[in-house]
Amino acid sequence: MISKSRKTKETDITISLELYGKGNSNIDTGVGFLDHMLESFSKHSLIDMNIKCVGDTHIDDHHSVEDVGIVLGSLIADAIYPVENIERFGSANIVMDEACVSCDLDLSNRPFLVYESDVAGKVGNFDTELVEEFFRALVLNARISTHIITLRGRNKHHIIEASFKALAVAIRRATTKNERVGIPSTKDVL
Repeated sequence: MISKSRKTKETDITISLELYGKGNSNIDTGVGFLDHMLESFSKHSLIDMNIKCVGDTHIDDHHSVEDVGIVLGSLIADAIYPVENIERFGSANIVMDEACVSCDLDLSNRPFLVYESDVAGKVGNFDTELVEEFFRALVLNARISTHIITLRGRNKHHIIEASFKALAVAIRRATTKNERVGIPSTKDVL
């Protein structure tokens, strides 16, 4: 298990993770909906995670959501780079009732995010615009090229949860060990 902490005027975060875990989690970000999404992410990625965030949620949830993405992404990068003996590419289409979300990714050490989803508004008290902020912070700090595309859906909760699950399964598939692959690049480095 590897750990990282980050403290700013806005948040105080400590995260530990085991990339090849069992999907166990203990998560308290102070943002209930984010906790629910991260528990689902942990379960379906099989990454064991402990996350504690104390943030300025009396202002709003933005700093906590983004900063958790920063620290979690940075830890994922620490766990996967240098890339060797793993599949490198991962994809998943996840269905949740009427919603279907696709995630395709490359553990490329070159961060990029394509996020196409129309979930404007709120789920409970959670501002749904923060979903993109979280994914951007995570993939930029994990240095993963990621495309998350909503194929269909109406229920915002279903779409967002399918997005987190799609990312989780795609990461699980991309980090699948394969000794035959060696360094999965014609450049011999990632």
